Amino acid sequence: MTRLVLGSASAGRLSVLRQAGVEPLVVVSDVDEDAVVASLAGAVPAEVVLALSAAKADRVAGSLPAGIGADCVVIGCDSMLEVDGRLCGKPGSVDAARAQWHAMAGRPGVLHTGHTVLRLRDGAVVARVGETAHTTVHFGTPEPADLEAYLASGEPLWVAGGFTLDGLGGWFVDGIEGDPSNVIGLSLPLLRRLLPAVGVTLSAVWRANPIG
Repeated sequence: MTRLVLGSASAGRLSVLRQAGVEPLVVVSDVDEDAVVASLAGAVPAEVVLALSAAKADRVAGSLPAGIGADCVVIGCDSMLEVDGRLCGKPGSVDAARAQWHAMAGRPGVLHTGHTVLRLRDGAVVARVGETAHTTVHFGTPEPADLEAYLASGEPLWVAGGFTLDGLGGWFVDGIEGDPSNVIGLSLPLLRRLLPAVGVTLSAVWRANPIG
């Protein structure tokens, strides 16, 4: 029975999988994201998020107990927003989130999400695949008081690009071009294509990881 392991603390990614009929085992990677990004100075956005997703998946794969590692699929993901060629991760503070919103309000950005999928058998990685999904997000311009209320909620401080599509930030997104689940942090269409590449069918994942 192939257990699906999500190597992320993201409530958004967990919600995407649950709404798609899968209850994953969540294992947080605790990868030093800043160190990985610093080691990739000059890399294009797709390379950065893919490297981060691989680091998370590898860290989680190496920490699993024998019972899980005997037969599982590990998914590592990382998202960053690109605006005018600049990558934006998690703001981490109200001031940084405010500056981020002032830079992207009324403009488009591209949300890049790296996906790394590992297949484990008897604790060893027997297959791996990685790819990046891209979705264009058209941002609205919040009224100043509304932006301050949004910042005060704390929601944008710890999410890629300082916004969410599936929370309060959805009020300020005028439209998207591409896969909406990718904006939340995990692209279902891409994951559907990656699972067979490591020898696992979607129907098998559904059977082995049912909701409830």
